[in-house]
Amino acid sequence: AEKHAGVSCVTVSMDDIQFEEAARVGQIITIKAKVNRAFRTSMEVGIKVTVQDVLTNAEKTVSVAYATYVAKPVGAGKVALEPVKLLSAEDHLEHSLAIERRRIRLGYFQVFQNLMQESNKEDTFEEEDAVSTELTHVQSIELVLPPHANHHGNTFGGQIMAWMETVASISASRLCCSYPVLKSVNMFKFWGPSFVGDRLIFNAIVNNTFQNSVEVGVRVEAYDCEEWIKDQPRHINSAFLIFSAVNDKGELLPFPKVKP
Repeated sequence: AEKHAGVSCVTVSMDDIQFEEAARVGQIITIKAKVNRAFRTSMEVGIKVTVQDVLTNAEKTVSVAYATYVAKPVGAGKVALEPVKLLSAEDHLEHSLAIERRRIRLGYFQVFQNLMQESNKEDTFEEEDAVSTELTHVQSIELVLPPHANHHGNTFGGQIMAWMETVASISASRLCCSYPVLKSVNMFKFWGPSFVGDRLIFNAIVNNTFQNSVEVGVRVEAYDCEEWIKDQPRHINSAFLIFSAVNDKGELLPFPKVKP
């Protein structure tokens, strides 16, 4: 993103991320990224992650993801971006698809807000053997240190996602007798930045279970020292993580019903 913009850039959001394969210790990960399309002040960066086994040379796709970046201006105002130069048929295809993904991206949040308003009422719940979601609530506090931040002093988006996965995995594990496996990260959006020295509070809870998967919601709030004393958090991120669980034979395990 910075190579295209010529100035520093920050992450605005990540589209839903699906994990097709697991990358294991001893394997080689290759990450390729390129700007697919530049809009007026933002750009879409496509990211492809593959994993290669050193013994068999077999290569598999771990994930394909799309991130939205904006240029970070030195002063006030926004930086206008130059169009992307298209060199191949693949470039032209991704350039065309990027405008459709942007349209979906912009409508995604509004659709979700509408659904929240429509379902903002308590339903009667009569499942007898359901587990209370309160038993799945997990909270974690992290202090942002220099290794956790980029060259702007902002917390790495990937670091926040890693912390979110840890707390969500613990939450999901309280419903299964196995280690949950992350399948996707949905609606991962940055509502604001956090910086070196901030305290980040992660709250995770199971929202619902399905036959062989579970959704865990995670909310991230940031405090600087003054905000910490005054108890004035900044909501910087939320996401929904989907997990499954398998036994020693690789068979999917069912999750119990949960009671809100």
